[in-house]
Amino acid sequence: MLSMTLRLAASWLALFLLLPALLHAHIIDVEAGKKDCFFEDLHKHDKMTVTYQVGGGGHLDIDFWVRHLVNAFLSPVHQIPQLSDPDARLLGKQIRQSTGTLAITAEKDGRHEYCFSNQMSAIADKIVSFNVHGVIYVGDDSDIVAPIEREIRTFSNGLQSVKDEQEYIVVRERTHRNTAESTNSRVKWWSVLQAIVLFSVVAWQVYYLKSFFEVKRVI
Repeated sequence: MLSMTLRLAASWLALFLLLPALLHAHIIDVEAGKKDCFFEDLHKHDKMTVTYQVGGGGHLDIDFWVRHLVNAFLSPVHQIPQLSDPDARLLGKQIRQSTGTLAITAEKDGRHEYCFSNQMSAIADKIVSFNVHGVIYVGDDSDIVAPIEREIRTFSNGLQSVKDEQEYIVVRERTHRNTAESTNSRVKWWSVLQAIVLFSVVAWQVYYLKSFFEVKRVI
């Protein structure tokens, strides 16, 4: 009984510590012609899901992929994973998407890299909001995982999905608002241009008619 109580307390503590990470999406600015990459160290059968949305820039599209870095090693200067692993195994790729979700299950232990690429654009930077969440694989041995712990994990994953949807609703609303403001601005300046052209034509016609009658009067 005491063991079950301790497990339950530990599970709720883990969930409590996880909540702050669920409250905020990661937001990055991917410069034109470049890519931003991140990595997670996964064990076999671990699950990882990345959801993302382009919130601004260009045509609101981005390239995204996930790879298993077979021969990942650290740079002696920056101590970051090298991104040019020739033996890396591509696990999923999405091209020129505004929003997307990519879920993988690790087939082997190792470093898994996911990248947002804006290399197709030469001018526009892209603002990308994304979330990464996963499920650590644990066997079904009842001595290791109690039913209440499974329920807590299920609840945690459901909470993650709800938070992701809420954050993407905010991003979509911001994107639509930016589009509407951009359209209104273009309509306004087009109307100003039309008004200038109209007044110019009227002024020219008045001047032409005035000159025409002055010439007639002289004759």
